[in-house]
Amino acid sequence: MNGFFVIDKEAGVTSHDVVAKVRRAIGQKKVGHTGTLDPFATGVLPVAVGEGTKAIQFLDESQKEYRAVLRLGISTDTQDLTGTVIEERPWSHLAAEDLERLVAKFSGKLSQLPPMFSAIKRDGVPLYKLARKGIEIEREPREVEIFSLSFDWIRLPEACFTVRCSRGTYVRTLATDMGEALGCGAHLLELRRLSSGIFAEADSLKIEQLASSPDQAALLLPLDRALCHLKALKLSAEGGRKVGNGVKPEAADFAEALPELSPGEQVRLYQQDRLLAVGECDEVKRIRLARVFN
Repeated sequence: MNGFFVIDKEAGVTSHDVVAKVRRAIGQKKVGHTGTLDPFATGVLPVAVGEGTKAIQFLDESQKEYRAVLRLGISTDTQDLTGTVIEERPWSHLAAEDLERLVAKFSGKLSQLPPMFSAIKRDGVPLYKLARKGIEIEREPREVEIFSLSFDWIRLPEACFTVRCSRGTYVRTLATDMGEALGCGAHLLELRRLSSGIFAEADSLKIEQLASSPDQAALLLPLDRALCHLKALKLSAEGGRKVGNGVKPEAADFAEALPELSPGEQVRLYQQDRLLAVGECDEVKRIRLARVFN
């Protein structure tokens, strides 16, 4: 099997745990996830299988969507309910309108300091391993972008919000920063990923569904759909033979004239309806092979 399963991750398991469960469910070793989802979080976790693992680097997961529940008045060291409480402050003076006013403040491009409890590595060591030893190191703020933010309900001291944001945004940190802006602190009680690029909640399935399915391959998101953001170019029979053997195609190897491409632009290369490879346009407008699929 080659492609992607969109797994609906349950709370309390790591992304690595999910990969191991998929391996057992399908009896296939070549399995990997496209990006870590916090253990306490649920929702969309794209899992690549077979040749899908070669396509991970070409995915467009630049936008993600989450639904989260925050709790005002309590700050934790992990910025979520799994951590140790480090501070409690009054929140009862606040009203729903105070939270609604945060939407404008936390929209657009923001500077965000990655949390210590994260998978970011320093000298090859994940920060969360250092944090568990009580070690805190200096981190550089990162620019992230909030494309949309809205509150689904507000029942103080708790509130639920949906956010669509750029890759690399920490929703735990967003909630913490909103709590600091209100002067009372906050942490996350729940976090659910609704989408990651084209991988959406509507296409997701539980591990148990995958394991019990009589036709697991039918549940796969195929490679070409996962890479649908890339232009598709058709090769001639000879061009397909060359690319299949790892040979860079020339202009004559395409079934039709090449479209206008920018240097560095990636494309899908097909022979008839079969996806053979991902190519990349070089500085002289030729297509070099970035990855060939078996």
